[in-house]
Amino acid sequence: MKKIYLTLALLCCFTLFTKAQFEGSKQIFESPKLREAIKIQKTVAILPFEVKISYRKQPKNFSAEANKSQEESMARSIQASMYTFLLRKASDYTVTFQDVDKTNILLKKAGVLGKLDETTKDELAKILGVDAVIGGRFETEQTKTEAGAIASAVLFGGFGGKSGTGTMFLTINNGSDGELLWRFFKTMDDNIMSSTDDMVERMMRKISRNFPYKS
Repeated sequence: MKKIYLTLALLCCFTLFTKAQFEGSKQIFESPKLREAIKIQKTVAILPFEVKISYRKQPKNFSAEANKSQEESMARSIQASMYTFLLRKASDYTVTFQDVDKTNILLKKAGVLGKLDETTKDELAKILGVDAVIGGRFETEQTKTEAGAIASAVLFGGFGGKSGTGTMFLTINNGSDGELLWRFFKTMDDNIMSSTDDMVERMMRKISRNFPYKS
């Protein structure tokens, strides 16, 4: 019995160590023009994210249509979660962030919602009437079935429930010319116990020291 407990303890430690390494992988790009540009920026819009959900082993009864619907739903969810996070800490930033409902309505009226990859960032900023736009992409590859992830979480006390891996890209583009001012890239896990709000919270906490608009 002692050997079993020791093995489980070692597995938990290994999982935590691996997660720490995995969660620590990040890259940040900062344009030489960033500091001057943000001095005159007042309003920033958060665009709907691009989301790609794939599977290492395609599940039974896979539906491409349902998968696309899930991607679109998650795209709006990440956008909303990021806006909520920034709104909660509004006093910490030098700019205000446009309400995402207004952003999406303006994009829809202009006929570009769902076609953001066909529109330049300066064109989007003009449509939205903002000084800069925050965009991003989240890609995840599911590596376990949900049932398998739940079983792991129960066995390892919540530490082994990782059901996939993901990469998050976050960008800030200048509104006047569309130039890339800042880019953040991070690898992260995708845990069944984590909501989109939790995922965005973890990501924003990681980049809070480097976020350009922090006062």
